[in-house]
Amino acid sequence: MVYDLVILGGGPAGYLAAERAGHAGLQVALVEERELGGVCLNEGCIPTKTLLYSAKLYDGVKNGDKYGVSSEKLAIDHAAVIKRKAKVVKSLVGGVKAQMKANKVAVFSARGVITGKSAEGYTVQAGGETLTGKRLLIATGSSPAVPPIPGLKEGLESGFVLTNREILELIEQPGRLCVIGGGVIGLELASYFCSIGTKVIVVEMLDHIAGENDQDLVKILKADLEKRGVEFHLSARVTAVEKNAVAYEQDGQNKRVEADKVLLSIGRRANTKDIGLESIGVYVERGAVVTDDHMRTNQPDVYAAGDVNGYSMLAHTAYREAEVAVNNILGKKDLMRYNAIPGVLYTNPELASVGETEATAAKKGLPFKTVQLPMQYSGRYQAENEGGRGIMKLIVNTDTQQVLGCQVLSNYSSEFIIAVGSYIELGLTLDVIKKIVFAHPTVSEIIREAVFQYE
Repeated sequence: MVYDLVILGGGPAGYLAAERAGHAGLQVALVEERELGGVCLNEGCIPTKTLLYSAKLYDGVKNGDKYGVSSEKLAIDHAAVIKRKAKVVKSLVGGVKAQMKANKVAVFSARGVITGKSAEGYTVQAGGETLTGKRLLIATGSSPAVPPIPGLKEGLESGFVLTNREILELIEQPGRLCVIGGGVIGLELASYFCSIGTKVIVVEMLDHIAGENDQDLVKILKADLEKRGVEFHLSARVTAVEKNAVAYEQDGQNKRVEADKVLLSIGRRANTKDIGLESIGVYVERGAVVTDDHMRTNQPDVYAAGDVNGYSMLAHTAYREAEVAVNNILGKKDLMRYNAIPGVLYTNPELASVGETEATAAKKGLPFKTVQLPMQYSGRYQAENEGGRGIMKLIVNTDTQQVLGCQVLSNYSSEFIIAVGSYIELGLTLDVIKKIVFAHPTVSEIIREAVFQYE
């Protein structure tokens, strides 16, 4: 059968594109070898948030005396947390399947491989089926990066070393967990496991954690995690994975840390190998499919969205890229922009960011001024965070009076960072933003406060 659109990959980019295209009346085939929902729904965004919420509740009760709350025989059951995670994931995956059915999307549970192009369109082998699509969307996602560290491969095979996939299925709580990598995945899971009583040691090659996030906020977050028991070894290069330990080099010295389990979280790589891209000449650069701002590749009627293009490996970016691709397929002009993509580190507290930081604005030579406020300016924050040390930064273009970026270290920041993202996307000036009314009391009022603090 010839489909209007064949999609490789059932993650956020793939399943949302299938839903949108099917709803618009296109005949769509979606090929996914694992569960629908991809990494985000099955092994990333959603399952980690279920764990982190349980930890947040547990931390809240542990510190309840600050708020006049006490609890006897407090305990957390890691196995029960994992069981609830599985229930949440199953429900949401079921929802995706229902959407595919509702929008008449043909789902093929198989590995999809592009085999070439015929007069009718692009051909894809999906198990024992040969599919033909007038158009093709590549949305095969990404996988954990596995560097050539001695002993790492053997550690993964034995189960001593885990990726984000395996650790979210781990029923038994490890006594000691060594996290290789201090990025988003590593820090979120470090936050969870330290909350439930695991001794967590993070080994990071850089001299800082949390990637390109604002380092003033990161330093506070790091101090909070250390206070909760997380141990950090920075500027440390892992040299080997041993039987029950991780060896690393730091300050010219060879060191090692013992662990019951190791979490490998040093980044992700686009899934572009062995899917047949070379059979139709799709251009790949540094392991990722190259796309323009319409999400088109160098081949006619071939699009790519999500982690596979390497631009912004976030589920919400994938959603928007999928919409842009489908809109262009439908003949609706649409462009992908990356200047206001929010990013969140779901630790406790959360670190949310959108747009430029001081460092990136300075690097680009933009004229800017920063308004920095402690989160105590928010009454709601003070009411709910005894001793909280959160801060926020608002980056403003001094020439145009438009917001360039914002970084917030605070509970709820993941929920209101979109407000600033909207200001950036719409190009609103401070005079316009001052007229927007926020609900009171809310933590998000810190944004309004910062706008009025600008001089």
